Amino acid sequence: MTYKRPADRYTKKAKSEGFAARSVYKLEEIDRRTKLLRPGLRVLDLGAAPGSWTQYAAPKVGAKGKVVAVDLEPLRVPVGPNVVALVMDALGDLSVLDPYGPFDVVMSDMAPHTSGIAFADAARSEELVERVLDVSERLLVPGGTMVAKIFRGEGFEPLRARMRTLFDEVRLIKPEASRSESVEAFLVGIGRKGPAGAPEGAAKKDAT
Repeated sequence: MTYKRPADRYTKKAKSEGFAARSVYKLEEIDRRTKLLRPGLRVLDLGAAPGSWTQYAAPKVGAKGKVVAVDLEPLRVPVGPNVVALVMDALGDLSVLDPYGPFDVVMSDMAPHTSGIAFADAARSEELVERVLDVSERLLVPGGTMVAKIFRGEGFEPLRARMRTLFDEVRLIKPEASRSESVEAFLVGIGRKGPAGAPEGAAKKDAT
């Protein structure tokens, strides 16, 4: 017999509001607390399927912005003209993403297939965050922001230390919409450090 988790208020709310998944409310809270998304920004959404984060981000960045949604599976929701949906491995060759960047925001709701073995699941999650950091080092503009889901394990503090070398500020956020029993949280890097003369973010260019 297959156990089906009963729908909670966030699942019901997502369905009623037309979002692909309840995870949209995690991003909504992160956005509210960090001012993550603004008109004109270029956003890379890693592990985007089924599409709720892309659904949320696209109207936030507007017609002058862009969301590039990457996943092994296609999005299950219709997208607007400011969205590019790529069916590809986010863990593959990073150079494939170069033509679509640079980005003002790199965000990831990626999670490993869980085994029920806590330390193993955490290690796999930390590997995914390492990959998001690799992408951010390559494609995130100075002043940009990174968001990545993580299951905290032994590798958490080294990851946070690496983020502190890349960002002016690093936060750990557990949104209200995360299930109480979940070990997930979100690492947020704010203010990507960059060399003098590096290209500025879209929002800064629009302001000049």
